[in-house]
Amino acid sequence: MSLLSRWKSLRSDQKGSVLIISSLTMPILIGVVGLATDTIQWTLDKRQLQRSADSAALAGAMALAQDHDAEASANDSVGRTNSLTLTETPVVEWPPTAGGYSGNSNSVRVVLRTRRNLPFSSMFLSQAPLIEVSATAQVISNGNYCVIALEQGTETGVTITGNSTIDLNCGMFANSAAGAAVSAGGSATIRSTPVGAVGGIPASDSYKQPTTLLPYSIPQEDPFAHLEDPDVSGCSPKLTVQPSQTRTISPGCYRGMDLKGTVTLEPGVYYIDGGSLSFGSQAHVTGDGVTFVLTSENADFNPSSVATLDMNGGAEINISAPDSGTYQGVLIFQDRRAQLNTVNRINGNSDSILQGAFYFPRQILEFNGTSGMTTDCIQLVGSRVNFSGNSTISNICPTNGSSAFRGTVVRLVE
Repeated sequence: MSLLSRWKSLRSDQKGSVLIISSLTMPILIGVVGLATDTIQWTLDKRQLQRSADSAALAGAMALAQDHDAEASANDSVGRTNSLTLTETPVVEWPPTAGGYSGNSNSVRVVLRTRRNLPFSSMFLSQAPLIEVSATAQVISNGNYCVIALEQGTETGVTITGNSTIDLNCGMFANSAAGAAVSAGGSATIRSTPVGAVGGIPASDSYKQPTTLLPYSIPQEDPFAHLEDPDVSGCSPKLTVQPSQTRTISPGCYRGMDLKGTVTLEPGVYYIDGGSLSFGSQAHVTGDGVTFVLTSENADFNPSSVATLDMNGGAEINISAPDSGTYQGVLIFQDRRAQLNTVNRINGNSDSILQGAFYFPRQILEFNGTSGMTTDCIQLVGSRVNFSGNSTISNICPTNGSSAFRGTVVRLVE
């Protein structure tokens, strides 16, 4: 049979046509499958690398928010979260030198690069393709707080119970990691924004507009961490003012103070060495520019000896913190060596005026506000903070005295 005849016979043979077409298209099919496999692999690798960059940027920004080494934290995060072999050294920038947040000192940028051999493309490429990702995280202000619970364990940090009416022109925050780091129960009514916590904040009908809840946030700093614990000795005996007495008191150190009568406090610092600072139910106490420091000369080896606070609900108290000096804005400061979880009570009648910060970093503050009490500028910082009365804090503070504390949150911004 001639060659021409054989060709004609193949043209009419359908099986032969399929074989020819299949042979011609097979390289194309193999190429499509290979490229698809490479694309999936490249996408998965890039996604994994991006997660590592995101985590590192967030770790760096979180360290920055807490005054730690941002770059070291970001690099450590890369080492812990990245499973790909990096072919180039990670780039950690604080502040960033590129991107939309270049030069922003509140931002941390992370760039990760690696070359990955792909199963199909590597047969044709002289060099593995480069995978590059970047992430930028920033420390952002998330509101003003005037109530901060420093407790970092699993106890509830802020508790609001009973018929409390909490109307704050500021926010509340709990550093507790508990599932109910902030708890609102009973028939309480709460207007405070934001309400934040390291742990959870269970939903409650007690929260009224415009309250915003921010659970699972980064912890807030101790706003008075810079203040040193006092060192006292040779203090005067306990000072007691009976209901029938009227006294003017000068700053100094006293082994306890029990105020039941009419008292005028001269400006300055009053150290209370052990015992308690007590305001009786018939007390009438006034004073501008005063700070009470609750401490003990035996605090190092006897935490329970540190003085505590008891403001009786019937007392009429009109006191304000100094607007300058070491204790600027601080009304009552308790020694950090105090025994854990003792309760300190803040009460007063409707004529009371309190202006300044109450700082109890290791003990519980119980605020039983009375309707009509003037608390235009007050901050409550305790290991835990409990509300059980009607509390209205408008937080309209002088610029040179007490003020709300700026809160922070960390977010990915690029």
